[in-house]
Amino acid sequence: MNGDITRDHYDRLAATYDQNWAYTPEFVTWMTGAILRRLPVSNGDLAADIGCGTGLYSRGLAEHAAAVVCVEPSAGMLAQVPRDDRLIPVAASAEDLAFGHVALPYEGFDAMLLKEVLHHVDDRAGVICGLARLLKPGGRMLVTMLPTRITYPLFAAALKVFAEHQPDPAGIAAGMRDAGLAAEVTQESFPLAFPAERYLQMVRDRYMSLLSAFGDAELEAGVAEIRRDHPGDRIEFTDTFAFVLGTKP
Repeated sequence: MNGDITRDHYDRLAATYDQNWAYTPEFVTWMTGAILRRLPVSNGDLAADIGCGTGLYSRGLAEHAAAVVCVEPSAGMLAQVPRDDRLIPVAASAEDLAFGHVALPYEGFDAMLLKEVLHHVDDRAGVICGLARLLKPGGRMLVTMLPTRITYPLFAAALKVFAEHQPDPAGIAAGMRDAGLAAEVTQESFPLAFPAERYLQMVRDRYMSLLSAFGDAELEAGVAEIRRDHPGDRIEFTDTFAFVLGTKP
């Protein structure tokens, strides 16, 4: 997705981002644990949360790290990162960081998190390679992403857009290996349930960036399609994430 379009999308979402993406406190607790089990940080570690949004998961990293650099191109999102001496906001994209277009407060990092970021990036191999250079020896990079197939209750045209643009976790792991990192892919799932009207409003709010590809009339038709497929009071599905961990020798 074009950088300006992505930035505009998340600027529009900023006010409701945590409401739509936090889902439930239980989901945030689960996701934070899934991240920290794969990307352990400890006192003295310097971490970067690249594409941090409102800092939803930066906060969990900051409970253990000496500092977390919160990298986010959307000014609306970055403005909501909590004020905390351990959370250092940097207005930049993953590309800015990888290609040296932005000054950083530290020369290297022990841990990097990229959650739901790389599908917005065109030169994924270049970004992975550039970020790998910013890792200290023994440093870890964790890419948290959706797999190439999802069971989200979306309309057919939205699922088609997703399938056309979502990178393969195995390809991300290959990019890490090309950048000199040891890489592994794991998966973990969490069951989600929403009141139907809340979920449909999330779709109307374009809570997923792929929904920006649809105009208002197309989106309403999509919501009607979802409603036909899910006529009950609740919408339930399993959210599965792929975790691609790269470790620098």
